Amino acid sequence: MTKKIIYVLIFFQSILAASQTDVELLKNISLEVCESKPLFCKAYNYYNLRLYDSCYVYSGKALLTSNNYKEKDILNYIQGISAIKKNLYKKALKNILSIRDNSFIESLKESQLGNIYLNLKQYDNSIKHYLIWEGLDNVKDSKITKNAYHNIGLSYIHLKDYDSAKQYFDKEFSLIKKSDTSSIIRAKMDLANVYYNQYLDDDAIPLFLESYNLAKSFTDIELKQNSALNMAVVERNRKGYRESVQYYREYIKWKDSLWNRDKIWELTEKDKQIAVAQKDSEIAIQEEKLKTQKVVQKGLIFGASGLLVFLGFLAFFYKKLQKKNSLITQQKEDLTIANKTKNYLFSVVSHDLRSPMNTIKHQHLQLKKHIENNNLEGIKEANNSAITVTESTSHLLNNVLHWSLEQNNQMVFEQKEYPFKPIVEHVLYDYENLIEANDVEIETNYTKNSLIKADRESLKIVLRNLLDNSVKYMNGKGKITIEMGVDSGNYAYVSIQDTGIGISAERLAKINSLKDVSIDKINRSEGVGLGLILCQTLVKKNKGILSFDSEKGKGTKVTIQLLRSED
Repeated sequence: MTKKIIYVLIFFQSILAASQTDVELLKNISLEVCESKPLFCKAYNYYNLRLYDSCYVYSGKALLTSNNYKEKDILNYIQGISAIKKNLYKKALKNILSIRDNSFIESLKESQLGNIYLNLKQYDNSIKHYLIWEGLDNVKDSKITKNAYHNIGLSYIHLKDYDSAKQYFDKEFSLIKKSDTSSIIRAKMDLANVYYNQYLDDDAIPLFLESYNLAKSFTDIELKQNSALNMAVVERNRKGYRESVQYYREYIKWKDSLWNRDKIWELTEKDKQIAVAQKDSEIAIQEEKLKTQKVVQKGLIFGASGLLVFLGFLAFFYKKLQKKNSLITQQKEDLTIANKTKNYLFSVVSHDLRSPMNTIKHQHLQLKKHIENNNLEGIKEANNSAITVTESTSHLLNNVLHWSLEQNNQMVFEQKEYPFKPIVEHVLYDYENLIEANDVEIETNYTKNSLIKADRESLKIVLRNLLDNSVKYMNGKGKITIEMGVDSGNYAYVSIQDTGIGISAERLAKINSLKDVSIDKINRSEGVGLGLILCQTLVKKNKGILSFDSEKGKGTKVTIQLLRSED
């Protein structure tokens, strides 16, 4: 009798599972696991909130402690989705392939494998996994189904199988609601490309034009850009060159308004190459000037005669002596400044390095102890603490270098127009590992991306210092909020607000009162460190304003204001 009841219950559960879509099934099982697994629940909640950076970090942590296959399948899936959102397709592929065959999320696994291989331009593999997904006997989510048909069609286009591409675009089109303008535009453009690649211009061009007109009244900039480019190509191919140029101009306008984080490294490398070329050009000009000066000097020497020769030599030696005296005076002044800078920097290094060196030594002893005891959690904590101290020490040494260069006028400083947002995102990207090691959540809020005129590298130094301070004084896990926008005074600003220990009112007043800072005016006993002094110096050099707002025990908010260029 007992066995029969069990069979009935199992059969009833299987009917419920069969009636759910793959996405609903994932959600319901995840919520069940959440009741007993806090770390898993944290990662899944970040996934639901679309905070993919935090989801990526916490799902990785949960995977280290999970022994349940069902939990591991879900964690690998949500970390894989987070990696896709960060354009880390090879990492995403590793996560999704780790999901077991015949798992309850097999349908989601196959559809994401198809998506990843499409982005990796492995079109045969993409189609292979999408066809496996299509053949699975389960209830599929309509949004995933629509996207899958779209991606299969794209893969067939790349493989020049236009009949199959059209078949799947038609399937996609049949699932699109009339209110879904974005999907309608994409589907029409895809069908138009199928026709156009087969030279069926009479069928393709009306669809291209219809997509373009719909995109003009729609908010999606990428759709505006792509539809304008399609029309530019169409007009060029049918020799409507004037119309083609107009469409290309429109395409470029929309393209300029898009900033892609994945291109930041490429743009940075180009900027470095331009900077090196400019330096080479300056060196060549200086060499030419030196050659010219030598020629002039030789002409004066050989062209003079008699008394003029004597007077010329007398004047030459007099000027040389004057120049030598002036040089000696200048060298003396420079040596005095360099000596003061040296003494100050030695003071900073001797004072600020002692504590982290002792901490690192202590962490190594702790690490050795945890290794002997095979304490994996203790090893991980000691390692994270050592990473934090090492990052802080490296930051101190960088500040010493930058301050020394700035005081001796050796720091390259060149103000140009830059969009503000990519500079901030580049610095944030460099801090992913440090933020993960310190269990810190980071949130961004960009209301407007403005053009600013600034020296980009010195601005990055300031942002790194401020982020280091936020992490350093977080007092355990916490949250950092980055906000960017435009204030009432026509300044572009970025603010960094943390939930750390805050600053006392007395010290805050001293920090905000920093003006023209020099070695003579620095007094470390007043509690103002080299990092903040360097920040104030570099922001002022960029003609900006750096202000601090804090309350003891409630965190700190730092704001950088820079003059906007004309957008």
